[in-house]
Amino acid sequence: MADARKITVLNPAVSRRKMRPDEPPPNSPELAGKFRFEPSSIKLARRLDTLENKTIYLVDIGFGGGYAFMQEIQHWFAGNMPSVTTVLRRKPGHVFMDNDNTLWEEIKKKGDAVILGVAG
Repeated sequence: MADARKITVLNPAVSRRKMRPDEPPPNSPELAGKFRFEPSSIKLARRLDTLENKTIYLVDIGFGGGYAFMQEIQHWFAGNMPSVTTVLRRKPGHVFMDNDNTLWEEIKKKGDAVILGVAG
């Protein structure tokens, strides 16, 4: 027999703060695009020709199992592509939103690529 339960998913940025009476509810169409990137605002990085002698940042964003998964990736690179330097970091702050760009600035200065990891 099929389960007929419904699940409501809310934007964590909106649902964790108190709503004011004059604000629309968190799942309203008025807020639907407020926390979304528009395609024109995203610029993709240039693809690397090779990973040889490059530095790759492995960034865990805090979901369960993510750090262990990044460690496995780091071990794989060490065994299979020893010329690749891997730097394992945990993303500071809130998993979805924060204004701390310290890690991203470090990656821009010192890294050639980043693998942003999610697990669960």
